Amino acid sequence: MTITLKQLRGFVAVAETGSFAEACERLHLSQPALSVAIRNLERATGGPLFARSTRSVTLTPEGQQFLPVAKRLLADWTEGFEDLRQMFALQRGKLTIAAMPSYASNRLPQLLVKYGQRFSNISISVHDVVMEDVIAAVQSGRVDLGITFESDSMEGIDFKPLFNDCFIAILPPQHHLLDKPELTFRDLLSETLVALNRGSATRGWLDRAVRASGIEPPQTFEAFQLTTVGALVAAGMGVALVPALCAEQMTALGAVCRPLVGPVIERQVGVFTRRRHPLSAAAKQMLALLQEEGA
Repeated sequence: MTITLKQLRGFVAVAETGSFAEACERLHLSQPALSVAIRNLERATGGPLFARSTRSVTLTPEGQQFLPVAKRLLADWTEGFEDLRQMFALQRGKLTIAAMPSYASNRLPQLLVKYGQRFSNISISVHDVVMEDVIAAVQSGRVDLGITFESDSMEGIDFKPLFNDCFIAILPPQHHLLDKPELTFRDLLSETLVALNRGSATRGWLDRAVRASGIEPPQTFEAFQLTTVGALVAAGMGVALVPALCAEQMTALGAVCRPLVGPVIERQVGVFTRRRHPLSAAAKQMLALLQEEGA
């Protein structure tokens, strides 16, 4: 059974006016076209919805029962279409972003303020999670956009680079290496390292760089959060290498940040999207803003 929007509108108009002529004026239809629409509707429903005479058109008992249903269907259609129109016009909608904590706490807030100024009716949800969880959230479709370092595995996702981030050194206050005019990666490997747990992408990059240098640090302490790494360094447990995005956090925790010279760990930060899945209008505008700002 196929019932069209035109048929429903025609049925309600005739029911409310009690006249095919008045219904035609309301709908801007010819009488033959309206008659065909009602006839097809009655054929689809299985029986007459109107009792016709030379003087009047009235609803049959079945037509009376169907009238509130038809009105509800038309209202749902109108509301649904208006919701869709508003989403395309960015007058309503939602946006879900997953971002690694160093980005979510340092760069993302200012971008969300700009986005909110342009599209104030979009509801935004931010998941500040580690890199591996950002990737998983994009792959599963739980979020519209993911912002983190470029991944070694790109299964089911696409990556749009935004900027490069170089790892920096963080040291305790008054550490003897702070007296050096320049710090190298090899300088840090003479000290106890504080690092993220094994299995994290950041730790993997660090371990590869250590192996390439041919120097093993005397000892390594592990933590599961970069904020804990910063707090341990500030307390004097050792030194660490962290993404430059974390510099503000590390300073706030009491560690001292220094750039490195010579070979450094450098990774691209960018936006992940789910491959072969179109973005919503709200997500497209956020992606455009990220690329516009290059951040």
